[in-house]
Amino acid sequence: MHSDAKSIKEKGDALFSKKLPYDTRNQSLADNFYVERADFTVTRDIGDEYADHLMTGYPALTRRDLGNSIGSMLRPKGQPWFHTGTDREENEDHEAKVWLEWATRTQRRAMYDRKAMFNRATKEADHDYAAFGGNVISCELNRRDNTLLYRCWHLRDMAWVEDSYGQLDEFHRNWKVSIGEMCMMFGDKVHQTIKDRKAKGSNEPCLVRHVVIRSENYSGDPKFKRYPWVSIYIDCENKHVIDERGSWTQIYNVARWATVSGSQYPYSPAAVIALPDARLLQAMTLTMLDAGERAANPPLIGVTEAIRGDVNVFPGGFTAIDAEYDERLGEVLRPLTQDKSGIGFGFELTDRTAGMIREAFYLNTLSLPPAGGPDMTAYEVGQRVQEYIRQALPLFEPIEDDYNASLCDLTFETLMRGGAFGPAESIPESIRGSEIQFSFESPLSQMIDRQKGQKFLEAKTIIADAMGVDETAGQIMDFDTTLRDVLGGIGAPAKWLRSPEDMQAKADADEEAMEAAAALEQMQKGADVASTIAGVSNELGGQALI
Repeated sequence: MHSDAKSIKEKGDALFSKKLPYDTRNQSLADNFYVERADFTVTRDIGDEYADHLMTGYPALTRRDLGNSIGSMLRPKGQPWFHTGTDREENEDHEAKVWLEWATRTQRRAMYDRKAMFNRATKEADHDYAAFGGNVISCELNRRDNTLLYRCWHLRDMAWVEDSYGQLDEFHRNWKVSIGEMCMMFGDKVHQTIKDRKAKGSNEPCLVRHVVIRSENYSGDPKFKRYPWVSIYIDCENKHVIDERGSWTQIYNVARWATVSGSQYPYSPAAVIALPDARLLQAMTLTMLDAGERAANPPLIGVTEAIRGDVNVFPGGFTAIDAEYDERLGEVLRPLTQDKSGIGFGFELTDRTAGMIREAFYLNTLSLPPAGGPDMTAYEVGQRVQEYIRQALPLFEPIEDDYNASLCDLTFETLMRGGAFGPAESIPESIRGSEIQFSFESPLSQMIDRQKGQKFLEAKTIIADAMGVDETAGQIMDFDTTLRDVLGGIGAPAKWLRSPEDMQAKADADEEAMEAAAALEQMQKGADVASTIAGVSNELGGQALI
């Protein structure tokens, strides 16, 4: 192993060592909210019961509901949920818009290819995001370079470095891979020890470290400087560099819901704030179960000297007592009197705690605000929409910006380098060299975009009222630009609309047609006049008209 790769491995070892407290915290969160993922600091057997330590599954259900909602609301499979654009929207002519829509459809087909496993990776990642506030998805071409390949990686196995600008510039992943898989992937590049063990029939897992680092921070082979990233596979046991190559992308997309200063690792605002209530709910549920059992099957009190043998309280059971016992002294066996008045209060506290957990996971803000009655004014509807946007923004905004957008960027770059969009010369000149940006369809963005339509209707009403005072008021608004903006806001495809050039050509053609019709009408009127004059002249016997 050359010195630079050795130092990178040692740096990764230090990162994973410093990350142990973070893994311990995630283990606590997983024990309460995501029991299937509770193997950060413990080893799970394949037959373990994930939730056998819980008294109630309600905290895990809230995480499940939020995790499912992320995909269903922000990435609905049955409809386009992202749109490709550029950072220079003013330069996007009609040709560019048509190309961007074609690129969107091409990328969507590639993402939802069955072999790409996009649905599986994002499904796992959504629940990591809800429980731990972050996830890691890799996006690359598969071994045959014919489809994309998405994989969600366990946060336990990932470590990364953040630069002074808050950008991630180094990724480390621990990967336990079998000897057979390693030899199939890397061939003769594996260490001789691995080859010998494979020859002996061994197929046990080995620890491989995958590192993706910015090429400017890598002092290895200078040929990698032409790439923005360098991908390195290291056999940790044999301290052997299996493979190193340049990469046009960072391969890993790290989504972070929220962070605190001084830490590059994320946290879930929902799970962190709900953890005390989740622990309380488990204890309260145990107490209520115990109280309910004692109410249904109360403890007994009896006279031990009068009872012969065991007390059999099961259905059909028989308990023998001394025949000489005088029951005037009291029942020989009777249930212990208990105060059950606190059970109702206990259920009330339990429901209140469950409601706090539900609120912590934003489940009370995912539903749209009530529309109200038919008498609700447009202003009142707008206020309800604004309230929904304010409540949903802390949830939707980071998911769209740091999760969906970065994943789409990584996918677009991978496809572009793979030739999925054709040569660079096929990109319309108006947007060539622009930075690709994505916009998304979500309940929040739909609310914001459709406000344009509401504002257009309000503006039209105001202008109509103003025209009653000033007939020229209708000329104050550029209706062509406004209508295009409104139609774009409601998601009308660009191919539905004529380009401004086509509209101008049509207007010019209509004007020419109107001028030709007017000229023809004028000519017809002249012909009619001439015909009339000729008729009068004939009636007068050819006399000249003065």
